[in-house]
Amino acid sequence: MPGFGLWAARWWMPVLFVVIAGHLTNVCVTLFLHRAQTHRGVRLHYLAALPMRLWLWLTTAIVTKEWVACHRKHHAFADREGDPHSPLIEGLRNIVFKGAFYYRRAVRQPGMLEKYGKGTPNDWIERHLLSRLNWVGILVMLALDIYLFGFFVGPVVWGVQMLWIPFWAAGIVNGVGHALGYRNYEVKDESRNITPIAIWLGGEELHNNHHADPKSARFAARWFEFDIGWVYIRILQFFRLAKVDYARGH
Repeated sequence: MPGFGLWAARWWMPVLFVVIAGHLTNVCVTLFLHRAQTHRGVRLHYLAALPMRLWLWLTTAIVTKEWVACHRKHHAFADREGDPHSPLIEGLRNIVFKGAFYYRRAVRQPGMLEKYGKGTPNDWIERHLLSRLNWVGILVMLALDIYLFGFFVGPVVWGVQMLWIPFWAAGIVNGVGHALGYRNYEVKDESRNITPIAIWLGGEELHNNHHADPKSARFAARWFEFDIGWVYIRILQFFRLAKVDYARGH
């Protein structure tokens, strides 16, 4: 174990940590919450899914059933009345900067979780830790960040981690992904591909492709598009930690 605050010895160390940790969080969201739990395009082995669930517990406090329910309702009402987070209805600026607010508002609606959150994990660790004590994980992360980076830099690193998914996922993917970019498919909603090289957000940048074929575990659709989430799935497949049920072009 490194000494107290040792990872703040150079300015680039907390920056590198935030970037790597943030990308790991994005990957856990897209692989576990999105492609596996919400749309069932891929099945993850317990040994692959559990570390992702624990990492999300530490870095986001997301409850799987809530996230899945919110996203399934988004697909059911994409860019129409009833969509939990459409920039066409709420405004792009609101979704980018207050996306987490719209998420919380949606999951608190009566009957929301029962209707749209079916089939999510209900094992012991989910019932007694990840859902019931979802707030404990981010406090553990705060303590870890303070130990690694000290009393000043540690809370700053933790704050960035706490804002990571509300901004990049709830804000950029749900906001910019329905306002700016290019389209491969003329679907009923206004989804856009933010960029053809989808690395930073784990592949979620290819948002229009996803809306055209939601169940597909592979988001890339054209030869010049790159979905790093699919690369990670193929690696897990190689080690028999994932099974693809459906992927376009596969």
